Amino acid sequence: MPVIETKDGVEIFAKDWGEGRPFVLVHGWPLNADMWDHVANELVEHGFRVVAYDRRGFGRSGQPGAGYDYDTLSDDLAAVIDGLGLSDVTLVGFSMGGGEVARYMSRHGGRQVTHAALVSAVTPYLLKDDSNPDGVPPATFDGFVDELKKDRPGFLETFGKQFYGVGMLDWSVSSAYLEWTKQMALQASLRATIKCVDAFGRTDFRADMGSFEVPTLVVHGTSDSTVPFDISGKRAAGMIRSSELVAYDGAPHGLHYTEQDRLVRDLVDFAR
Repeated sequence: MPVIETKDGVEIFAKDWGEGRPFVLVHGWPLNADMWDHVANELVEHGFRVVAYDRRGFGRSGQPGAGYDYDTLSDDLAAVIDGLGLSDVTLVGFSMGGGEVARYMSRHGGRQVTHAALVSAVTPYLLKDDSNPDGVPPATFDGFVDELKKDRPGFLETFGKQFYGVGMLDWSVSSAYLEWTKQMALQASLRATIKCVDAFGRTDFRADMGSFEVPTLVVHGTSDSTVPFDISGKRAAGMIRSSELVAYDGAPHGLHYTEQDRLVRDLVDFAR
């Protein structure tokens, strides 16, 4: 598997599967590229090349103490695209990864990208303030950080259930899958995990949304309690000129698993 070095010397681990027109898949917080394995494998079976990489601080990539702002993270994405010589890219960002996509489109001019997709993405702006009264209260993100510092495995176990919409009488996500998700998250450094809460929770992408000049697919679950549909997917689609909004009725945040086959079909149809 390739390792790409960023301009500040951080090694980024990437999976590079298949041949054909490339997808680049950007993972969500607090996971890594492994969250995409089923989707990536199916996209390869449909004749695409698929690159999925671990964000700095997560998975098998380097774990520096700094660089968890979206300018730097979008520069890392640029390093992956340039380092692998990719063109005609369908760029897909899940959750926090949607922020990298948005900032890449503005900061790097969407170079080599011909299609973009935002899946359960944090764009355009999550934080509640005077300009965004329907947003998520700052205390929510502060609470994430406090719990991560106190008991990271415990926080991740509870967060994982919310992530996939698991309730008292809902066994659609196995305990083994939830445990695998938690262990994936624990591969990240604590510092990266905490710093990225500030990044996705407090970064305003509204100015970036006008930089999407390619066809863009926005996919979001209407019952997403992690990144609410009305302030994210619905609003993002309204701000992107050439966008198509696909709402998964009743679906939670973790669409890459709970709606994995439908998501693959939608991505394949969109890219073609």
